[in-house]
Amino acid sequence: MTSGSAKKRAAAARKALETANKRDRRRRHLFSYSMVGLVVLVVVGVVLALSLHKSSPAAASGIPATPATTAAPGRTDQPPWPAPFDAAAQVKDAGLPMLGTEGEVVHIHAHLDVVANGQKVEVPALIGIDESTGQLSPLHTHDTTGVIHVESPVKAEFSLGQFFTEWDVSLSADHLGSLHTGDGKVLQAYVNGKQVQGDPAAIVLHAHDEIALVYGTAAQQANPPASFAFPEGL
Repeated sequence: MTSGSAKKRAAAARKALETANKRDRRRRHLFSYSMVGLVVLVVVGVVLALSLHKSSPAAASGIPATPATTAAPGRTDQPPWPAPFDAAAQVKDAGLPMLGTEGEVVHIHAHLDVVANGQKVEVPALIGIDESTGQLSPLHTHDTTGVIHVESPVKAEFSLGQFFTEWDVSLSADHLGSLHTGDGKVLQAYVNGKQVQGDPAAIVLHAHDEIALVYGTAAQQANPPASFAFPEGL
């Protein structure tokens, strides 16, 4: 074997090695660029999603589009339960804002009956309303008729749990205030005369719903309120 042939083979091997190294470097660079591009796309997507959320009417208003399905801890005493002294604090606990005017995007009314041991419990006026400032929650009462006003500036749903949080009365599937189930006593929720299972706080308010919470014996569950004659204009 001549020395010239060996040199040629060595040169060819070096050239092949250099070509392979260049190809590997290009692949690494392409992979790095791809990963950088992917990270940039993810970051842009997150920023865009946050921007859209912040710019949405519901987010800007402070009103959640989906309501809480449980009530915050409240009073656990016997009825009657007057409207709380600090309406704004209770509205905040319900996850809702205080507004300067009544909203008009969602404007519906539901009616609530509370019956305990065969006796009707008054739903007080001014739940969700601060008379000292004139501000009010999108979920409130004006009088003692049991009519719940839902007047929101953005499209959203509202629940019975939010209302009881504003009322500052403890509510779950097994109790209403100090009224606990057991020893022959039950707590049943009805919407338009039909029994609703589970936590009544999860009930979503709809236009002209008749909602009844009835606590007492099985016999006292007979003939729950099934409808309400809303005044004209409501």
